[in-house]
Amino acid sequence: MPELPEVEALAGFLREHAVGAVIGRIDIAALSVLKTFDPPIAELQGRDVTGAARFGKHLALQAGDLWLITHLSRGGWLRWTDNPSAAPPKPGKGPLALRIHFFTPEGSTPAIDLTEAGTKKRLAVWVVHDPKEVPGVARLGPDALAVTEPEFGEILAGTTARLKTSLVDQSLIAGIGNAYSDEILHVAKLSPFASSNKLDAEATSALYRAMREVLTDAVSRSVGQDAARLKGEKRSGMRVHARVGLPCPVCGDPVREVSYSERSFQYCATCQTGGKILADRRMSRLLK
Repeated sequence: MPELPEVEALAGFLREHAVGAVIGRIDIAALSVLKTFDPPIAELQGRDVTGAARFGKHLALQAGDLWLITHLSRGGWLRWTDNPSAAPPKPGKGPLALRIHFFTPEGSTPAIDLTEAGTKKRLAVWVVHDPKEVPGVARLGPDALAVTEPEFGEILAGTTARLKTSLVDQSLIAGIGNAYSDEILHVAKLSPFASSNKLDAEATSALYRAMREVLTDAVSRSVGQDAARLKGEKRSGMRVHARVGLPCPVCGDPVREVSYSERSFQYCATCQTGGKILADRRMSRLLK
């Protein structure tokens, strides 16, 4: 799933390539992707693109007083096409969900494709006058790169959830998902199952610094990359996430995993849990 660094990079890519262009034909290949009907998406046609932004993990394209907000969810992605097909796509065929054609000041006619891999279709698009009309945007907590350390401490002190859960809860802190929360906890040397409201001041400060370090580094590596290369850039920077069985880059011990029904996370027992192995939920209860 694209998280804060990748969505920030996509917003930057759109600011560079789409702002100033005129929105042309909009092809809908999967009607289920549209979550609003008033104003209709056709209202965007003929408008100038005036901006692009990020709200948590939501990507936004601005056209005057209208916004097209996208949540790419788990299998969604944005692809820029310099020479799109002139023929409208056939509904229900392939991963393409939505295509937006542009007319640029230079006279080119590129397009962006919103695609989604897999059978579970969760990619979502809204057309609104105010981004906060999107329920997921309205519920967002402070952005992970904007929250101050005192605010961060207050957020953790106010929840009894485990650290892993708190970091990915968008209503508490916006922008962090499964992958970067693994990385942040590894850098901070904290257990995913530590209680958020029981961290002392030193551990809270270490977690805040790790969050800033991991996300800032990922943004610096991602921004300016071609949209097609962002997924590979994300994977290349991971220390523990999706690296089960590989050596921890800090201590050399194997990276371990805890799995749930639809997702999993990775950690280093030596660096984060004092050597204790967290039990996989598929086999037994979680160990603290």
